[in-house]
Amino acid sequence: MTYREAGVDIDAGNEVVERIKPLVRRSFRPEVMGGLGGFGALFDLSGKYKEPVLVSGTDGVGTKLKLAQQLNRHDTIGIDLVGMCVNDVLVQGAEPLFFLDYFATGKLDVETTVAVVGGIAKGCELSGCALIGGETAEMPDMYPPGEYDLAGFTVGAVEKSKLLDGAKVRAGDLLIGIASSGPHSNGYSLIRRIYDRAGRPGDLDLGGVKLVDALMAPTRLYVKPVLELLKTHDMHAMAHITGGGLTENIIRVVPDGLGLRIDASAWTLPPVFDWLQREGAVENSEMWRTFNCGIGFVLVVAPGEAAAVEADLARLQLPNWRIGEVTRAGDAERVSIG
Repeated sequence: MTYREAGVDIDAGNEVVERIKPLVRRSFRPEVMGGLGGFGALFDLSGKYKEPVLVSGTDGVGTKLKLAQQLNRHDTIGIDLVGMCVNDVLVQGAEPLFFLDYFATGKLDVETTVAVVGGIAKGCELSGCALIGGETAEMPDMYPPGEYDLAGFTVGAVEKSKLLDGAKVRAGDLLIGIASSGPHSNGYSLIRRIYDRAGRPGDLDLGGVKLVDALMAPTRLYVKPVLELLKTHDMHAMAHITGGGLTENIIRVVPDGLGLRIDASAWTLPPVFDWLQREGAVENSEMWRTFNCGIGFVLVVAPGEAAAVEADLARLQLPNWRIGEVTRAGDAERVSIG
């Protein structure tokens, strides 16, 4: 017997590697040493930082993968994978340096794999982050036909003196929410349940955008504009709004003894979230802790810094709103949304 007869096609794997090489090279930075194919990926950190602190992150894209596979849309799910990782390390002020991916499937389909990895490479390129390695695993009997799984890993760096850990946050600080591109990669188990029960109305018009396109919109990558803001503005803290939504993510960067008051009327719930809430009869509290509800990233700034930050966000073409403030926490819940 041969390995191919057992379900693993080494030639198909080699074809994938050859086809993704030019896509991956476009994401490379000057610090990348060597190319694809080694046992380990090399990145030269010397000379760039005085006191570098490495910040690492790993994530997947949840059950948005199921929707991508159901719709046969594989070209942007890799951007989601990158976004979930690089936006996380950005919270502490870190610049994402490099990224590695893990793609696993039962039977390797070259076109699908190239499309997925191409999306990962594009996400890295848009984030200024080098895709320097990865793993493509073909594992017969582990996955149903046509299905695959994804995981991503990133490492970033920040000067120790510029590390954001929430220590600067004070009562009275303002919350500036930056728009998301949609649900990003969170809440899709609930989204798919609502979508299925509604009869999968993918062509439903949501103000000029099809529902299916709104649900599959790739995660917004905040890295380059936020790193630019950090050069000239003193951020007290930042938060990436992922699983746990607005209720549970911003408070993670706020010290004990302080709380949050979020004004839900400060921005309009985007059409895709409005549809999900109405179609699924989802209560407000469940919306806040499941979805980003249109706010993908939050900056915590001193009141005197807010106007200048907002002006630069407008220059960078990032829609944003003042969505609340930091408060002194009493005996009640630390997060108030209303």
